[in-house]
Amino acid sequence: MNNLAKEKVSVDQKKQQRIAGISSVLGSTIEWYDFFLYGTMAALVFPHLFFTNNDPYTATLLTFTTYAIGYIARPLGGILFGHLGDRIGRKVSLVATLVIMGTMTVLIGLLPGYGQIGLAAPIILTVIRFVQGIAIGGEWPGSVLISMEWGTNKNRGFMATLPQIGVPLGLILGTAVTSLFISFSGDSFHTWGWRVPFILSVVLVAVGLVIRFNLLETPSFQKALDKKEMPKLPFVSVFKEYPKQVVSGVLSNVSSDVAFGVFAFYTTTYGTSYLGLGDSVFVNATLVGAIVSICVIFLTGYISDKISPKRILGFGNVLLLLWAIPYFSLLNTKSVGLIFLAIIIAFIIHATMWAPLAPVIASSFPTHLRFSGSAITFMLRSVIGGGLAPLISTFLLKEFDSGYAISAYIMLTAVIALISLKFVNIKFQKE
Repeated sequence: MNNLAKEKVSVDQKKQQRIAGISSVLGSTIEWYDFFLYGTMAALVFPHLFFTNNDPYTATLLTFTTYAIGYIARPLGGILFGHLGDRIGRKVSLVATLVIMGTMTVLIGLLPGYGQIGLAAPIILTVIRFVQGIAIGGEWPGSVLISMEWGTNKNRGFMATLPQIGVPLGLILGTAVTSLFISFSGDSFHTWGWRVPFILSVVLVAVGLVIRFNLLETPSFQKALDKKEMPKLPFVSVFKEYPKQVVSGVLSNVSSDVAFGVFAFYTTTYGTSYLGLGDSVFVNATLVGAIVSICVIFLTGYISDKISPKRILGFGNVLLLLWAIPYFSLLNTKSVGLIFLAIIIAFIIHATMWAPLAPVIASSFPTHLRFSGSAITFMLRSVIGGGLAPLISTFLLKEFDSGYAISAYIMLTAVIALISLKFVNIKFQKE
């Protein structure tokens, strides 16, 4: 290959790196934008809108149950889109997941409440969440892989962490839009104001589709395709050939999702229902925490190319173990300043775990099984982690009447993660 041809390949690869990076961040942002909207509305609106015949405690449990169902559907989405991603291509899967996610989000914004259509309202909401969970089951692994596989040996860890930035970005965007419409709609927020943020996601989806249609398949996947390494049933091959990677990957990463389910979602319910404080304190503190965590994700993503992401993940779990009790101690003071401090530090700790999580999981599997392996691992830890965290936290607070019961829950998952990390085997292969 002459110098001109090499230069063209280099330019094309850098261009695709940029497109892949932007696409992965945007897709992840849309995914988490919706989940944060749902988590916020679950605390502020949904219990009395969709479950009005139940007492507040039962209504909250039912609301978080529909939230959990979105997570329970994720492994099915991981199997489905993992199959497409490992057999046909990453791009096809990513376009499909984006369309489905966007459509379901808009439908939530248009769904009538219990007062209009009765029992059909919570049933339809549950179905929408299930379908949305299936789409998200393919979105995260696809975003990570398309970004990581377009990276080079020098920046592959950083590229793999880019989709993780979508979490704080989605939170910032979702929180900002929610705050805007709380102010704009006033007393009408509980009737129509909450719907607008869901419907507005169609704009993000349109931009995302334009970017993804300009994305090419990754070189490593193309090589596997040329070598005809595509398995007939990728998810079967994953469990058959790499069961240790799946189990250790799930258990070593579950604590980050539990922590996030508590810090980002359940804290608002805890503060408003148990402490009797206004929701704006927690919404604003969460927003500041998300902004700070973007910087932490960038930093840890960069460091992951210098230091093993496995070590960074372990360090984050140690910090989580140490912060679980002080977190609720500061919340219980009901001091606005200390609440902000508690939530911001919690987000920093979560970001320290969240950034290396992507390369740890994705680099545990070979190219021809990477989509399925990553999807199954990530989604299983989501089900037993973040999907159940608000529900379990609600139950623990009811049973023990103390936030420290939730601290113990977080600490247990951190210990499990630290033990499981010893069995995780990762390496970035030259592709």
